[in-house]
Amino acid sequence: MKLHLHGKSVLVSGSSRGIGRIIGETFLAEGSEVAFNARNTDELTRVVAAQCLGHAIAVDGDVSNPHNARCVVERVLTAFGKLDVLICNVGSGRSVPPGEETYDEWLRVFGQNLWSATNIVEASRHALANSRGVVVCISSVCGQELVPDAPITYSAAKAALNAYIRGIARPLGKDGVRINAVAPGNILFEGSIWQRMLNDDPAALEQILERDVALSKLGTPQDVANLVLWLSSSVSSFCTGSIFVADGGQVHS
Repeated sequence: MKLHLHGKSVLVSGSSRGIGRIIGETFLAEGSEVAFNARNTDELTRVVAAQCLGHAIAVDGDVSNPHNARCVVERVLTAFGKLDVLICNVGSGRSVPPGEETYDEWLRVFGQNLWSATNIVEASRHALANSRGVVVCISSVCGQELVPDAPITYSAAKAALNAYIRGIARPLGKDGVRINAVAPGNILFEGSIWQRMLNDDPAALEQILERDVALSKLGTPQDVANLVLWLSSSVSSFCTGSIFVADGGQVHS
């Protein structure tokens, strides 16, 4: 199946590591030009320097701040002249245990997992309308249903992100822009909680997977990237305002 992503201009927020980095590299392999974004300038520069395919640039900036989000988009447009695809990947599930939430923690987690997406979508809207572009946000199964022991702040932020995507799809659609989300389940990558559990207690991890996941295995960043690219392509041109789950059969609702 041809995805027709060659020559597309892509911005991937939160792409210096993990799922975001693999998404960016997969777009490069398809012939897209990719702007990698993150807060850590040195780490981002190393990621871009390591690329051997396509045209990649580093655009640093914390997009949970609306001013910074606008600056990031402006720099991408200066470099590429257009923006066809926006991937909102900034986010983190690290927070306090359930019942220990504070006002400051709510603000921090919502900044990472919701406002980082709403800010960059708002900043990109005109450019995406010009290209009749596509937005794909990375959500989580924690926004779909209750995951025991998952931070409440994170689950609420991802549920809010999903509601935003469903709601903004109609206004964006009037400009010819599509928006969807991918909600990953248990994804294994360096530095993830699943990597630590695999190292510390593989037997316990196997029990969790057997109990909770239909396919009884962890996913990979490439599993997420493959779905993201499909949603970013014209092949999925009738899809918008939806949350696509990639979890090996974990979610039951």
